[in-house]
Amino acid sequence: MNNISIATNKGISLLCLQNIIRIQSISNYSKIYFADKSHPLTVAKVLHWFEDHLPAEMFLRTHRTHLVNRDHIINVVLSSQKMQLSNGEQIGISKRRKQWVKQRLCA
Repeated sequence: MNNISIATNKGISLLCLQNIIRIQSISNYSKIYFADKSHPLTVAKVLHWFEDHLPAEMFLRTHRTHLVNRDHIINVVLSSQKMQLSNGEQIGISKRRKQWVKQRLCA
């Protein structure tokens, strides 16, 4: 699976999975951030929907509000529960998911 179709308020968008850096949960919506620096896309889908429809070997749930593309993780500092992404952003890793994230990244 290299692409995913997402319904937006302007129709259906075909998104390349490699271009997705992360997906952030905002209540009943999700904001998708892209590597090509295009504007983030907000869609009316909860983060759990993306967890179910995206390849688990490619995307990690690092926090209740974040799903991250493994290919865009640059650095992880487990002691401070942070990860740096390819676009320079730093996002948090929840205490509950810290060990799981470590296992997934080392696999």
